[in-house]
Formats: sequence, C-alpha cells, structure tokens
Amino acid sequence: MKFNWGTGIVIAFVMFISFIGFLVIKMNTNEIYQHDLVTEDYYKKELELQQKIDNAAAAAAMDYSIKVKQLSEGLLIRFPDNLHDEQIKGSVYMYNPSNKKLDFTTAINLEQSQMLIPSKYLVEGRWDVEINWQANQQPYYFKTKLMLQ
Repeated sequence: MKFNWGTGIVIAFVMFISFIGFLVIKMNTNEIYQHDLVTEDYYKKELELQQKIDNAAAAAAMDYSIKVKQLSEGLLIRFPDNLHDEQIKGSVYMYNPSNKKLDFTTAINLEQSQMLIPSKYLVEGRWDVEINWQANQQPYYFKTKLMLQ
C-alpha cells in the first residue's frame, strides 16, 4: 500500500476523533469529574426571584441594612439596631459555589442585634450569603457575596 497525503489526513482525523471520544467517555464516567447543577430545582428558584426582589426593595425602603463581617471567631451578621431581637425571625442560607456539600441553612438567633456563624462551619473561598427575614410580619431579603480567608 502506498502512503500519500490523503491517507495521512484520514489517519490524522481518525486519531483526533478517537482522542476526543476517549476524553468524552473519561469525563462522563470518572467520579473525579463530578458535574453538579447549581441547584436541583432551578425552575422553582427562578419563580421565587421576583419575591426576593420585592423583599429586598422593601428592606431598602425601610433603610434596614444588614452588615456582614468576617472575624476570627466566624462570620458576624449585624441586623438593624432600631428593631428588637424578638421581632426578627428568619433564616440564613450559606452557599458555597465550589462544593454543594458545604451549603447550609441556619435559623436567625440574635443577641444584641447580631448573630455569629462559627468559623468551624466555614471554609476559605467564596460564599454567597442569603438572609430571608421578617420583622413585624413584613418579609425582607438580603444577599451578598464574600471571599473568606
């Protein structure tokens, strides 16, 4: 058999397609390359988005600003001082984009208008903090992104 340019191009194409096929199979079957959705029920989350926007606007209209600060003990969340601790109810959702196993939700438990999330629950990296809370039967929403060190 005579080896010419046409044969070489066909062999190169076959080798390239084989290599791409190998990579696709390896990426889909190997546990190291686990592909997760950001959230399992993203359609439901999309429908809840307008409610969150309205609740965030209500908090801004009332000038209820929440401050989030990293301390050596953990993450300090400070609620408005003009509200009493027993008036505020809700939850804090901590979302880690790099590993869904680190995500958690905790109930708001205030002492002197602040709440501390211990550092044992937090790892270094990016975190999204979502706070759904109520004061005087009015729902509010707050969201921020943090880079913990």
